[in-house]
Amino acid sequence: MSQAGGHAHFNTDFSAAAWRKSSRSAPNGNCVEVVFVPGVVATRDSKNTSGPALAFGRAQWASFVGALKSGDLDPR
Repeated sequence: MSQAGGHAHFNTDFSAAAWRKSSRSAPNGNCVEVVFVPGVVATRDSKNTSGPALAFGRAQWASFVGALKSGDLDPR
């Protein structure tokens, strides 16, 4: 991981990672996939698996999920 402009940049290759999708995902494909690798959690659009991934450090992921669950973020 490197820091630039206050943002973390992860140089992680996710190509061989085992991405997961929730069993509660909508059948129309409007969902995200997540992968947990050492030190990094990443998410991507399940319809664009070769597209970019949004990566978080473990602490940042916990904060992000906590904010979603508490309603602090509007996912729409």
